[in-house]
Amino acid sequence: NLNFLIFLDFYSLLFATFVLYISSSVFIFSSVYMKGDNFMSRFAFLMLLFIISMLMLIFSGNLITVLLGWDGLGLVSFLLVIYYMNKSSLSGGLITFLSNRVGDASLILSVSLLFNLGEFNMFMLSENSFDFYVIFLIILSGMTKSAQMPFSAWLPAAMAAPTPVSSLVHSSTLVTGGVYLLIRFNSLLVESKLGYYLFLISMVTMLISGLSANFEFDLKKVIALSTLSQLSVMFVSLSLGLWKLAYFHLMTHAMFKALMFLSVGSIMHGYWGSQDMRMKGSTLTFSSFISVCMNASILSLSGIPFLSGYYSKELILEKIFMGDINLLMLLMLVFNTGLTACYSMRMVMYV
Repeated sequence: NLNFLIFLDFYSLLFATFVLYISSSVFIFSSVYMKGDNFMSRFAFLMLLFIISMLMLIFSGNLITVLLGWDGLGLVSFLLVIYYMNKSSLSGGLITFLSNRVGDASLILSVSLLFNLGEFNMFMLSENSFDFYVIFLIILSGMTKSAQMPFSAWLPAAMAAPTPVSSLVHSSTLVTGGVYLLIRFNSLLVESKLGYYLFLISMVTMLISGLSANFEFDLKKVIALSTLSQLSVMFVSLSLGLWKLAYFHLMTHAMFKALMFLSVGSIMHGYWGSQDMRMKGSTLTFSSFISVCMNASILSLSGIPFLSGYYSKELILEKIFMGDINLLMLLMLVFNTGLTACYSMRMVMYV
């Protein structure tokens, strides 16, 4: 029973609205940032393909069409990462492509296992049938796309792409695909008892990314590691069955991370492409508006009250504190949250 299903509900429509809104902002920014580039039309075409692939993933009602959007994201992201055609972009593109192929292969295997059921509708699957291997492969796919351990290396490597691409990849497309897929399959994830292992992996990823960000001086890599840390927060929430809170954090994170990347792109554009935080000085003297935008996004990332990041992160932490959880894991979560605030303040100090 193979039908081309388009699934329109509150979550898919809201997510698609965020993707299109951020994409339009990125295109406006690209018209200035990429001005004078010899292959601007190719860049715009690849960006459009990237957005179309993401929308296909969002609105798909069965795993076959999810696979089309999933593979499209992997292929186009590779082409965008190697856009500058130098050694670092080619090596970064290769790591990105190979890491994502692991997730693609596991998703293809899960689709092949569903041939036994004769049903590819993901909502029928979650209601009527369950296969441990199918959900394990889907979790593996989500982990590779959202760069959880041990597939985390590709996310900082993908920073070789142009900054407009990075702002789109790290806010609302590609890396959020894995989180969105597991939101759709969250009832199966909770039922499979694999949530405990996903929780441990996410905590380790959060710890490593937080520590790495505190010792990194490349501005784009610090923000890439902060994305990795926030994706781990979403995965922790998903592993405990709090998928609505994970979705809420996905939305708030998309907005402030897009703002952060566009601000960083403007700063880099003004400083002739330098990415070293130590070379920046006070951005306030460069542009007060960009400085305000940059600091607002950083403070939202660290969870300062009454900014968007505060509401989603605080709700997740509150639910975890209220739950029955190991004290050691709870202390580790608090420490990881503290690391986020630490590297956020470090960025404020340097930039």
